Amino acid sequence: MSNFHQDFIRFAIKQEVLCFGEFKTKAGRLSPYFFNAGLFNDGGSLKQLAQFYAQAILFSKIPFDMLYGPAYKGIPLAAGTAIALAETGHNVPYCFNRKEAKDHGEGGSTVGAPLQGRVLIIDDVISAGTSARESIALIRAAGATPCGMVIALDRMELGHQAKRGEDELSATQEVQHNYGIPVVSIATLDDLLGFLQENPAMTQNLHAVQSYRDRYGIT
Repeated sequence: MSNFHQDFIRFAIKQEVLCFGEFKTKAGRLSPYFFNAGLFNDGGSLKQLAQFYAQAILFSKIPFDMLYGPAYKGIPLAAGTAIALAETGHNVPYCFNRKEAKDHGEGGSTVGAPLQGRVLIIDDVISAGTSARESIALIRAAGATPCGMVIALDRMELGHQAKRGEDELSATQEVQHNYGIPVVSIATLDDLLGFLQENPAMTQNLHAVQSYRDRYGIT
């Protein structure tokens, strides 16, 4: 079993990208932890993050032809991951979208390699699934095939509109169910719990995260 999941959790905490406390989510829930991939904001941390993405992709064995990064956070993630994959001997093209289509110069709504073949989407997290939906539509409109999505952390909790006992799907599961593509994460909430269990100094955080998992988590 690869241990890059736990290594990533350790890395995210060290970089203070993964923090503990009390944070309000988009769903209005009070979460005992917060993950902000935007704080991987220097060359060294971005390089290491991209290497984790590359590890997760290769470990998943999803067949793909190119990478796609949705604006804005997905842009450096896709570019960095393409570099990290090239360093392992897997040189693949990548592209990203513009928020607004360009009507001069080269024009178009994407930058980089043309969308074609099997396209792997690279993003930070899945919250409401809006970015995933827009990315999949853009890829299909170009005549290419979305073959999967890779994110940094899967919170493994009920979607914003889901209710316990009814629509017990997480935002990640909703994307997999609605679009028929696999979603791979570098780490999950269960990986975080495993890390906390192995670090006695973080017992207080363990209890808070486990309680949150029990209340909002999916199986």
